[in-house]
Amino acid sequence: MTLGRRYGTETVKIRDIAIDSDLPEKFLELILLELKNARIVESVRGAKGGYRLRRAPAEIKLSEIIRLVDGPLAPFGDADQLRGLIITDPDHRALYSVFLEVRDAAAEILENTSVADIVSGSSKSRKRSSTKKKAKKGPVLSIVHKAAKSK
Repeated sequence: MTLGRRYGTETVKIRDIAIDSDLPEKFLELILLELKNARIVESVRGAKGGYRLRRAPAEIKLSEIIRLVDGPLAPFGDADQLRGLIITDPDHRALYSVFLEVRDAAAEILENTSVADIVSGSSKSRKRSSTKKKAKKGPVLSIVHKAAKSK
């Protein structure tokens, strides 16, 4: 999110992203390398070097980043795999159907939420849940945060 907030300004050094995100630099290096290979970010060498987004934050969907870093969008496998299980496993068809609905709902939200939405605090899912009970504060991507702390 640091790169989204600083889009259009200077490059950002890994140590600054690490401090801002409360993540280890080594862990960020791996993520930034994946993002660079996918042409989401670019690196600039030199004294004023660092990283910056290659596209506007509004053009980068969370689904793109999550698929790149974590794989499928939901913890239940990909949609094709679930559809196959619905067909081939009649004893658990209803359960797999629920998993597919959860996966599709998560995909819908992530495919329609951009980095700009998160940076500005205006994600559609946050608007829907604003009338509900507030959740505990914690990292947005707690899985990423926990993985980074364990490295």
